[in-house]
Amino acid sequence: MSYIRFRKHYLHIPYLALAAIEFAALLSVFYLLTVFFALVGLSHPPMPTDLVSTAVFAAVLSCGTLAMGVYLAMVQEGIAAMFFRTLVAYCFVGGLGLTVLYLFIPVIDPGSGNLFWSVLFASMLVIVIRLVFLRLVDSEQLVRRVIIFGSGDFASSLMTEYQSNLKAFGIRLLGCIPDSANVRVDSQHLLPVPYDLYSFCKENRISEIVVAQQERRRTEGGWLPVPELMECKLRGIEVTDAISFYERELKKAKLDLVHPSWILFSEGFKASKARNYSKRLVDLVISLTLLVVMLPFIILTALAVFLETGRPILYSQTRIGMLGKEFKIYKFRSMRQDAEKDGKARWAQANDNRITRVGAFIRNTRLDELPQLWNVIKGEMSIVGPRPERPEFVSELKEKIPFYDTRHYVKPGLMGWAQLKYPYGASVEDARGKLEYDLYYSKNHSLLMDFLIMIQTVEVVLLGKGVR
Repeated sequence: MSYIRFRKHYLHIPYLALAAIEFAALLSVFYLLTVFFALVGLSHPPMPTDLVSTAVFAAVLSCGTLAMGVYLAMVQEGIAAMFFRTLVAYCFVGGLGLTVLYLFIPVIDPGSGNLFWSVLFASMLVIVIRLVFLRLVDSEQLVRRVIIFGSGDFASSLMTEYQSNLKAFGIRLLGCIPDSANVRVDSQHLLPVPYDLYSFCKENRISEIVVAQQERRRTEGGWLPVPELMECKLRGIEVTDAISFYERELKKAKLDLVHPSWILFSEGFKASKARNYSKRLVDLVISLTLLVVMLPFIILTALAVFLETGRPILYSQTRIGMLGKEFKIYKFRSMRQDAEKDGKARWAQANDNRITRVGAFIRNTRLDELPQLWNVIKGEMSIVGPRPERPEFVSELKEKIPFYDTRHYVKPGLMGWAQLKYPYGASVEDARGKLEYDLYYSKNHSLLMDFLIMIQTVEVVLLGKGVR
């Protein structure tokens, strides 16, 4: 097993180990530079030597790593992306975060010169650690070897996901064992049906079997070798259904596999008054703090919108909130006044000519969303949750997408899991893809997950991801 479960979330052990090693390296860099500068007399002012200063340095740079999505990007996008994101995470996000903290807590400030050398050496050391990690993750001795039982549409979809995503998690998907004559998997991915399933798994060092049949019970033309799968399970080989595999590895609920019993009998989708109260408290604290901190940007944005296109500076739209209740959402206007002069709701498109020059900038930087802090303060929205949709689109999407209404049992948010994982939605198919991530959030959301989403949203804002 290469993962552990913490508060309903699956955490991959290799990445946890990497994070722990990096945190120890950051602590060591700060401490050793403290000693070195003191010995050679270069430290001016003297660097603080207490544990708090060292821990703050390591924690902020580690948050920078999470904010820039370095771990996932370095195995999906390559070494160049790892270099770029590491430098941005440490030199910009981490450096800026530390500078702000030192303004409020000057006693832990090592001085700008000392901070520069600390961040520089930390970046160099961590890059070396990550290069070694990439070699290890790609090693056949460490990867999890997985086979799929099934050869229909579900198995084919899983193979497609593997080619684009799952390789990043140290998984080797060896192929599919056909379960019927209805084969939808490419022939190069098909495995021969083994005479003895356990012996086959042992010989090929298989650590997991994913059951991806169209139905998990015996069907016309299909078969499920229950005794053989039970033997594998009881002798230490993990047997997983496809929807659990998607949830664990890709952090989404594959909509084609979702059925009512999954919602009824799963561990998630539980309402909790204590969690609702604590989430509301966090929402108020963060929204009021952001309102104060971002006030200069709010004023500048309002002025820029007014100077380019005049009034109105703000615009409102009706959106669907928790339990289907309608409310007015507020944004800085980023489109022309006549963007929907015929009264017909339209999805925003790539290179949409209705968007103004100022509008393009504030959409890329998410400054147009700042007025929604008022919606959070009023309790209509949360800081984190599924993005609220317009009633015109919701009525269409409910008819075309199964379980779409489940996203309305969680309060909508300024930022969300689907916004991190899926590009901007501008069609029914996009809404379907986003719903898979919204379902995962609805099932597993917690304050810990909310904080992680907030941190990772930094990457979305800095890189302008998912904007139209």
